[in-house]
Amino acid sequence: MISDLIDRDDRFRGILDRLSSKSIDDYYNPYRLFEWPDALPADMWWMSPELTTTHGTDIAAGLGEEQLHALSRHESMNFYSLNVHGIRELLIEVVRRIHTTGFETPSEFFHHFIGEENEHMWFFAEFCLRYGGRIYRQPGGGVASPSEQSPAVESLLVFTRILIFEELVDHYNAKMAADERLHETIRAINRIHHQDESRHIAFGRELVELLFEEVRKTSTEQELQGISDYLRRYLTYSFESLYNPQSYKDAGIANPLEVRRALLESPARAEAEAQVFRKTRRYLEKTGLVR
Repeated sequence: MISDLIDRDDRFRGILDRLSSKSIDDYYNPYRLFEWPDALPADMWWMSPELTTTHGTDIAAGLGEEQLHALSRHESMNFYSLNVHGIRELLIEVVRRIHTTGFETPSEFFHHFIGEENEHMWFFAEFCLRYGGRIYRQPGGGVASPSEQSPAVESLLVFTRILIFEELVDHYNAKMAADERLHETIRAINRIHHQDESRHIAFGRELVELLFEEVRKTSTEQELQGISDYLRRYLTYSFESLYNPQSYKDAGIANPLEVRRALLESPARAEAEAQVFRKTRRYLEKTGLVR
């Protein structure tokens, strides 16, 4: 059982203790931390232009500065909306496992994780509602999981999806936290999220490796290949969720569905995905999760 692996892993227990202590030392009250101006200027970047989905494409070259600023505004709303939806889903999965058989040891850190992620969801939603008037809808579809999963495989996939999601958004958080072209309110929410996510990612990588060690003992080569194929599809699905046709429509770009299709097929998309997931893919391949 995974609990046996965790209980025997002194390194993991030590990491949990350090991360829990850091969560306590770094604790902040998000409801008092942020300053929320009545409005943010429209004639500036709301997302680093290099992170927008049209960057480096002919579509961006055909847009004026005002429309590029508008696009960055609506793409930032989509990004923070994705955070709201992603956090909701990961909270559901972690709450289902806290203080259950197999997860006794990490449950102490789960408490910190749940509290921090709940606060992240609040300030991302607050930003969307204050400055965009809504939260963008969650993208449809998804990625079908391998059939007939064991509980061990299900937990492995859950925490690997959480890790992929966190590493995706953290890439954007780190870039925007340091970007002086952005308003301080935007930089602040990205900075504080990056601070917390660094702990969550460190925890997630350790937990995923232990979960995979358990799964590998009882899985066939075909089952392991199925896990790898699923995670490859999930990486692409996660990245493509950034390409929301509603963002293009709200920015005044004509034919938003066609624009999305063209962007997904462009070399710039493949290059951007490779860059964003560079460290994530290296980790997944090193552990053997992705072949």
